[in-house]
Amino acid sequence: MAHTTADEQGVEQATETAPGTGREETERGETGRREMAASGRAPAARVIARLRRVRRVVWLSLLVAAASVVAQWILMPPPLYFDPYYVWSAAASWPDIPLTRWPFTEVPHQVTRIGLVLPARLAQEIFGPGQAAYVVVTALGGCAFFTGTYLVVRSLFGDAAGLASAAILLVHPFFTMTNPFGHEITWSTGVMLPDMPGAGLFAIGMTCLVAASRRTGRAQTRMLLVAGAFLGTSFLIREFLAFLFLAIPVYLALLRIPWRRNVTVGAPMLAILAFNLVHNQVIWGTPLAGLVSAATHGGQSRDYVTRELALRSFPRAMHDWNALGVVFTVALVLTIIGWAVTRDRRLALVLVWFLALAVPLTLFSGVLDPNDIKLRGWLPRYWFSVLPALLAGGFGSLVLMARKLPSGLAARLRARPRAVRAAAASLAVVALGGAYVVTAVRAVPDLPRDKAWSELRGYLAGHPDLTLICADRRLAQTLTFYTRDVWGEPVWRGRIRDFPHYLPKVPTNAKEGPMLYTRWRGMESQIGSGWRPPDHGWTLRWRSSDGVLEIWDPPPASTDRP
Repeated sequence: MAHTTADEQGVEQATETAPGTGREETERGETGRREMAASGRAPAARVIARLRRVRRVVWLSLLVAAASVVAQWILMPPPLYFDPYYVWSAAASWPDIPLTRWPFTEVPHQVTRIGLVLPARLAQEIFGPGQAAYVVVTALGGCAFFTGTYLVVRSLFGDAAGLASAAILLVHPFFTMTNPFGHEITWSTGVMLPDMPGAGLFAIGMTCLVAASRRTGRAQTRMLLVAGAFLGTSFLIREFLAFLFLAIPVYLALLRIPWRRNVTVGAPMLAILAFNLVHNQVIWGTPLAGLVSAATHGGQSRDYVTRELALRSFPRAMHDWNALGVVFTVALVLTIIGWAVTRDRRLALVLVWFLALAVPLTLFSGVLDPNDIKLRGWLPRYWFSVLPALLAGGFGSLVLMARKLPSGLAARLRARPRAVRAAAASLAVVALGGAYVVTAVRAVPDLPRDKAWSELRGYLAGHPDLTLICADRRLAQTLTFYTRDVWGEPVWRGRIRDFPHYLPKVPTNAKEGPMLYTRWRGMESQIGSGWRPPDHGWTLRWRSSDGVLEIWDPPPASTDRP
């Protein structure tokens, strides 16, 4: 690929503070001399000297990680049902996961993701089998995603673009409207699913590839090995990220890393795959358990699917759920235009990254066979792993195309005082950023958090005489977390009797005790085709202060019989 001198100059300008550059080497030398001068000072002075040595990227990464934890605390959805519950239950049983007993007979593909199961088990060992451990695992997944986004965008186009990208994602409805007891668009922040941590680790791996392109010799080898470790680990969390691995030789070529270095990247990835195969042989009895379960997952979708709809999976995922999904579509358009104008290899890298996932994800969402759906590309969370790339391409295109303004216009802009230019840029950023943040936050309805569930925990702790609760399966699975305190110690020892929510009528044996009930406010369907306790003679026993959860006592048996 041909590159102009201007393009190379642009690369140097955008990455002058990237790892391994001459400026940072000089800065490290100066800070080292300052540390030596401070060695004879008081301990406080030595601590301050060490802190000054910490590079800016570390402080900003910690800032993004802290912001992601704060965002999860603000949202704080309760531990959710189905996939998160299966992973949590599998972690509690590991290594003796009972595949012959429900629910694991139906959902093996979730519990073979050892990148989620093993950290969940470790958290349970440290914090206990309660909500605290669950929150720690989800917080780490959020930190990986948002910090990975900052790092990869920063490595390509600088700190400002990296911080802006992380901020856009932190407040985007895709990552705030996550609670089905309020109104959800997708399950993301605060939910134990593979999409965010898998995408985050992949983004960090790509950051290491970019950093390796600016190093030589052993320093490059070390960075490539680290990149391979992060990329390989992302597969243990989200198996379809393997599609992105097929383009690794192209990534290296665009970054001008020698072809033979593919072996260096691949070595830790193969080691991780070998570990996965050995684990599967020991735990599941076959080394290919994870791959087989992923390959056989799918079938006839409950949603209406045609080849034409499947072909539009990305636009549907970005636009059908919330209007602010247009941010990512605009970023993709800007990336394409920017690459067409500048032919910058960083934008080419972003486009290859996007297409490496978009093509197979679209094909397996129904283009190949609308009656056998392997992946659901119309869901936003399936695209999380390319959102960092799209934001990098969008911001990078704006920066690069601004440098190609006509010489007369550029001269007139440079003629203005620097303070005026800085003030104008700041006002534009504040106006656009403020408008986006206000729109994003307003899109979030009243957040129920887990307030109702915490109140239910307190109610159950004070009523040991309540020995049975009936609930639809979704509520029952979440309820298991709240029969214990946050550290996992039991606070209520009664029985939970559940039933599938999709049954046309509430079964008779679910009317033999108090029922936990909610009117589902998200996209979930109501139980029993819209069955409501007040309409069938039930009496209210307890209600949370926000009205999200209720417990109803059944009517006398004589009045409840058909």
